[in-house]
Amino acid sequence: MGARGRLALLWGLSADQLVSSPLLNDRIFSCTLCGACSRLCASGVDIKEIIYHGRSLLKKSDRKRTYLRILTNFFTKRPELGFKLFKMTRHLCRPYLAKRGILPLQTKLPDRHLKDNLQVVTVPKKKGRVAVFTGCMVNYLYPHMGEALIDVLHLLGYEVILPAGEVCCGIPLRALGLEEDAASLAKKNVDTFSRLNVEAVVSLCPTCTLALKSEYPKMIGKGVENILDISSFLINRKESTALSGLSAPVKNAFFHDPCHLKYGLGIEKEPREILGNIGIDLIKPREESCCGFAGTFCFSYRKLSQKILGNCIKNYSDEKAEMIITSCPGCILQLSKEIRNKPVVHLIEIIEEAMLQGE
Repeated sequence: MGARGRLALLWGLSADQLVSSPLLNDRIFSCTLCGACSRLCASGVDIKEIIYHGRSLLKKSDRKRTYLRILTNFFTKRPELGFKLFKMTRHLCRPYLAKRGILPLQTKLPDRHLKDNLQVVTVPKKKGRVAVFTGCMVNYLYPHMGEALIDVLHLLGYEVILPAGEVCCGIPLRALGLEEDAASLAKKNVDTFSRLNVEAVVSLCPTCTLALKSEYPKMIGKGVENILDISSFLINRKESTALSGLSAPVKNAFFHDPCHLKYGLGIEKEPREILGNIGIDLIKPREESCCGFAGTFCFSYRKLSQKILGNCIKNYSDEKAEMIITSCPGCILQLSKEIRNKPVVHLIEIIEEAMLQGE
């Protein structure tokens, strides 16, 4: 189940030395696709990309995830309809999903999504113009995070565009081996965002950022080059200095590194620099590890996902830390399932609160 073992299995499959089987499928689909192995590989092998290709070859024989593929395909391609259906049945769905460990018990499903009434947010004295790639989780599950991002960009003097043509980044489909369906969504996003006259595209989701920036070129030959994680955007534009001296909402906190932010995008210092400028002292956890969410992985391997989560939250037991801050909506969803004594929030929420207090 290590990276080298999985590559050996896929080589055996491609060389007709192995045939697809439930055991082989389990070995290939149980990878979290965190990207840590690709970053560490001395030979520069793009292991994650090979795993994607392997899953595409195995999808027809992989019956275990048949219904998950159907549901994922439906919700990623018809998100508005899916949101309406979920909203109508949330009194039944939410307790069931919480009982199954898919949603935190305290999760409140929003009545509307981010793009209900927003498309362009203008400012009197425009410093620049940016677009936002909201991503499915921010748009439909955590719209308040998107609103916080718009507030921060607005306060910094940026005109904000939320293009109507945005679709899912496609990574949930790709993770299930549905390469062609993921590529179709990728083409739509590239077409939508490449036509915009903006200085940057900003996202709150590392998985979406990584997909548009690095994975789309491998899938369809081109990506969205100017997409940035919010922390990189603020550091690159030297906007983080504007946060210095602001009143921090807490004194001490943990910062949880999302896998795709750390391993995929290579971003570790930027969020810490921003939080330091605000005046938050970050407590170093005993060990840094994955939270176990990993997108569709947490649905296919709930027990393993829960075990990884259990090992992760042991590192955040220091009572001096008043909250856990991260930069990934998926990590927030996962960590909130077990952490009750500390709020788990997105970096952008801390930035917004500090800026509003400083006005």
